[in-house]
Amino acid sequence: MEKQNNNAPTLTKRLTSLQKMIGATLASVTFTLATPAFAEELELEKEDLKFGFIKLTDMAPLAIAYEKGYFEDEGLYVTLEAQANWKVLLDRVIDGQLDGAHMLAGQPLGATIGFGTQAHVITAFSMDLNGNGITVSNEIWDQMKPNIPKDESGKPVHPIKADALKPVVEKYKSDGKPFNMGMVFPVSTHNYELRYWLAAGGIHPGYYAPHKGDTSGTIDADALLSVTPPPQMPATLEAGTIYGYCVGEPWNQQAVFKGIGVPVVTDYEIWKNNPEKVFGVSNKWAEENPNTHLAVVKALIRAAKWLDDNDNANRPEAVKILAQPNYVGADYDVIANSMTGTFEYEKGDKREVPDFNVFFRYYATYPYYSDAIWYLTQMRRWGQISEEKPDSWFHEIAKKVYKPEIYLEAAQLLIDEGKMSKEDFPFDTDGFRDPQTHFIDNITYDGRKPNDYLKKFSIGLNGDTVL
Repeated sequence: MEKQNNNAPTLTKRLTSLQKMIGATLASVTFTLATPAFAEELELEKEDLKFGFIKLTDMAPLAIAYEKGYFEDEGLYVTLEAQANWKVLLDRVIDGQLDGAHMLAGQPLGATIGFGTQAHVITAFSMDLNGNGITVSNEIWDQMKPNIPKDESGKPVHPIKADALKPVVEKYKSDGKPFNMGMVFPVSTHNYELRYWLAAGGIHPGYYAPHKGDTSGTIDADALLSVTPPPQMPATLEAGTIYGYCVGEPWNQQAVFKGIGVPVVTDYEIWKNNPEKVFGVSNKWAEENPNTHLAVVKALIRAAKWLDDNDNANRPEAVKILAQPNYVGADYDVIANSMTGTFEYEKGDKREVPDFNVFFRYYATYPYYSDAIWYLTQMRRWGQISEEKPDSWFHEIAKKVYKPEIYLEAAQLLIDEGKMSKEDFPFDTDGFRDPQTHFIDNITYDGRKPNDYLKKFSIGLNGDTVL
């Protein structure tokens, strides 16, 4: 029985199913609307699949692969299902209720090294670059503004650094009031980006000490970070439970539209073209379903390319799709504010940010080892990895979790089928980006030397430091 997500089966799907039932009898018959012959050569171990996602705009490759029929082209019958939160999503992938999911880039890594739930989870597909922001309440923004340089028109000069927030946090501390901020999950990009931004401004975001049973992440903290599911961020801010948060879209722009907060910085400004989400599956599932996994990656690559084609020309259509309640379910205008190449900071201060959401260009979909290693360095920096690890350990974990070889095999199949060109993919890479310099604190990151990188920070653990 076919599992669907609102759409009736297309003629392509029906013809594909018919061919499989009849088998060799019709193997030589050419159907002009059937799945391409080369795709049929992948003997799928599993055709009916259920994928999970969180209601964020960067789940777009899954929605587009479904809506544009790319999954169907691969003979896959997919159900897409929104999940309550990141923990539920991860647990359901691990126990097999979900075949795979839109995941935080740190989730497969955190699970594999045993921070939180222990399980070997892998990724062969990076879903996007950038896409997050840090928002503060109107009250905090008013207190920050005197500390922020202005341009000739009177608008704040970007990027806004946490230096402007530091006096505010210090005032709260002197008054004996905790300065609470929200992020979406302990191993989320948002947690590490918020911590990076705060620490770059001299605000300590706190340590974890799992070896002591302390996973609060608030040891020695100036700002206290806690978990809030993405769609609940604006309401939690409005209630005054938190004074700011780091989250993906559309929940920063939602604060602007509701008039309850001001996004002060995007993750593009914290770390230009940072990897954000991945498509994750359990290692067990990948080993049992290698051809199905390839087919899924092929469909997602095509969806990502469609999202960035012709300088984002397809984004308005994508926004209409994402606005549906079964996907993100936010207003069209809220989603479009960032997905179509702009970003609104203070109400009325809308600026061009063409790379706020990147899905394919800059080799966005390739799972670089160096991206994985950056997340591992942040886990070590903030104590989620309790003890010193040699560089070789970082490299080994990256290769255990990130699977560019699967990605490139899927890419080659698309090239052979005439759907993509070789220039679309980094076939000549060793899996490491060149040293990256575009960080808000101007510190250079080289994934080949993670321990040297950690030693560059004045706030954070490194070397043999143990709490």
